[in-house]
Amino acid sequence: MPIVELQQVRKVYDTKVAVDNISFTIEPGTMFGLLGPNGSGKTSSIRMMIGITVPDSGSVSLFNKPFERASLKRVGYLPEERGLYKKMKVMDQLIFLGQLHGLDAITASKRAHAWCERMQITEAIPKKTEELSKGMQQKIQFIAALLHDPDLIIMDEPFSGLDPVNATLLQDTLIELRQQGKAVLFSTHRMDQVERMCDSICLISNGRVVLSGAMREIKSRYPVNRVHMTYTGDEAFLHHQVVASVKHYNGHAEIILRDSPDTAGEAQVLLAEAVARGTRISKFELMEPTLEEIFIEKVGGNHADFDLSSRPATVAAGDTLNA
Repeated sequence: MPIVELQQVRKVYDTKVAVDNISFTIEPGTMFGLLGPNGSGKTSSIRMMIGITVPDSGSVSLFNKPFERASLKRVGYLPEERGLYKKMKVMDQLIFLGQLHGLDAITASKRAHAWCERMQITEAIPKKTEELSKGMQQKIQFIAALLHDPDLIIMDEPFSGLDPVNATLLQDTLIELRQQGKAVLFSTHRMDQVERMCDSICLISNGRVVLSGAMREIKSRYPVNRVHMTYTGDEAFLHHQVVASVKHYNGHAEIILRDSPDTAGEAQVLLAEAVARGTRISKFELMEPTLEEIFIEKVGGNHADFDLSSRPATVAAGDTLNA
């Protein structure tokens, strides 16, 4: 029984089509990635899902029945924009937000203290929100979304403002909640995080679905023609004819092999060439394209806002390499 079901949902603001006939379902005990560049329609879809706005056409169902506000008691929502009260102390704020979700003050306080300890922010409890860092505020809002033990957890850019340690803490918590049978909708433009965490995905560009389905099934459609390797020494092997293109930096190369029915054989040829030149190799992995690469292929040139901050330079196999 799907926890969420959107059927041909459409939303237009003036002349801007924000969401164009989007459909997807989310099952219990799964993590679902709603993905796309900034302005693609992710947040608009979420807002219709939880009744902040109403679709112009199509239908939204929560917990196997048409949307009704009573269903929101079973939903936890972390919005992209922070919605905390700056002058309130952390515990007062969490108790208040818990009460809005139907908890009594004592229960809200107990749960809030337990979550603050789990999120490693007990030192923030007596402080006002305005006294906290952005990352700390994000963790407070994360706790607020979970206090009432929701069955559907909606996270819109949950790792915003977090350092790697705290991002991992939230990530592990979401995975644990999924294992408990919760459904987690994870909206982001960071494909690397989604690839590690999500069971199913829906990629959106310009308000339209460009790719959807189970993560493994989607990736199985693509050839295993990428080589990721780490090396030191002679890099002339990167000019070999089996290499179609390569991205490289600091002794690491991400290679796309030429089209071939035997990419594993082509990879072995490349490895032998590197070894023959005396290159020392500490990693050599043949793999499918990343979700980021798949997305960019699907949206073509319409990815100006896509997060490519870690993308290295790309050169054709015959071009000059600058280590």
